[in-house]
Amino acid sequence: MPASRSSRPARGSRRAPAGPSWQEVALAPLVLLRVGEEVLGDRAVERLLAQARGKDPSTEVVRVEAATYESHQLDTLVSPSLFGEPRVVLVPNLEQMNDALLTDLLTYTRQVDPEVVVILRHNGGQRGKRLLEAVAASPYPVVTIEAVRYPKDKAALAMAEVRQAGRRAEPQAIGALVDALGSDLRELLAAVGQLLADTQGTLTLQAVNTYYAGRFEATGFTVADAAVAGDVARAVTALRHAVDTGTDPVLIVSALATKTRQLARVAAMGGRRLGPRDVGMSSWQVDNARRALSGWSDDALAAAIQAVARADADVKGASRDPVHAVERCVLTICDARRGRLPGL
Repeated sequence: MPASRSSRPARGSRRAPAGPSWQEVALAPLVLLRVGEEVLGDRAVERLLAQARGKDPSTEVVRVEAATYESHQLDTLVSPSLFGEPRVVLVPNLEQMNDALLTDLLTYTRQVDPEVVVILRHNGGQRGKRLLEAVAASPYPVVTIEAVRYPKDKAALAMAEVRQAGRRAEPQAIGALVDALGSDLRELLAAVGQLLADTQGTLTLQAVNTYYAGRFEATGFTVADAAVAGDVARAVTALRHAVDTGTDPVLIVSALATKTRQLARVAAMGGRRLGPRDVGMSSWQVDNARRALSGWSDDALAAAIQAVARADADVKGASRDPVHAVERCVLTICDARRGRLPGL
């Protein structure tokens, strides 16, 4: 039987994608994965194949390359095998489909073989729009995997990995991992898995620092943390190390912007009883911002935000020396934190 669709809204999104999530989708004769995040798309495919092999270990998996597909090849693949073993037909790059595959799949969606599993993975773009619409109109599951862009969403995924393993983690530990490795979701999740394998009990910030301290030294967030603390020596040292190890000045300014925006959001909360979701941040981010706000005045925060805005323009073409522009921004933020405001 085809998997039923779920209309449960996704937390924190404007509109929930139709269909089940990649963690929930059940095996069906036809499954479409619309993938915006590669590592989660890989996991969705692995999960479906594991379900198929769990039902019958003799299941044969046949990969079809969409760009080199030959007309009517699908007819052969969905026909009963010589020895009667179950079969999964996987098309891992549907967005590259040629006209022959598009034609055959449009025909197939009108009369799906219930004894075969066909998994279609579309990794983005407009190619095959008619086919995507045809599958969406069918009774079979469509899984939409959105790109994971924001630190709070990456932290939620990392924490889910920990909980799935039956473990617990300090929010600060997950936050530190996201700061260090969040630019590559695959690397972030791999790091969580490695830490879970190498440690016991609650995953702590100390454990994360022990295993990944070297990575933190080269991130824009280390620069930002030192700058908002007013620690000139540490901020400049971290900045130079980040640049020397290949961190783009644009990414460093992005981290500075994120950090100052977080301070501004938490400062705007004042004494009101607002939760992390009310300011679009994770609990660990709110806690860190509250601690960092000590010693900041409204005027100082405004000066820091203006400095970041200038640096953002400079590193994107307004300045011939983007590294110098970032260093000037870092020094301005440190001065603001220490009460040395421009013009005073």
